[in-house]
Amino acid sequence: MEVKIGVQYAPRELVLESNQSPSEVESAVTDAISGGDKGVLSLVDEKGRRVIVPVDKLAYVEIAESSARPVGFSAAR
Repeated sequence: MEVKIGVQYAPRELVLESNQSPSEVESAVTDAISGGDKGVLSLVDEKGRRVIVPVDKLAYVEIAESSARPVGFSAAR
């Protein structure tokens, strides 16, 4: 699934593909905002890389199912 993170004062959002479920990501965001994770949001992407964002810099977090990207060409009939 795809997670987009808006960061204050950053011109672009962070986008990562995660193997975590939407409920797991939502729980991580909620815990981070409530102070359970020492003021940081920490997520792991599908390649095992960890993304850590200070909670006080979060603008938004968008959680969406990954959309299939079409490959190749198609002819309209």
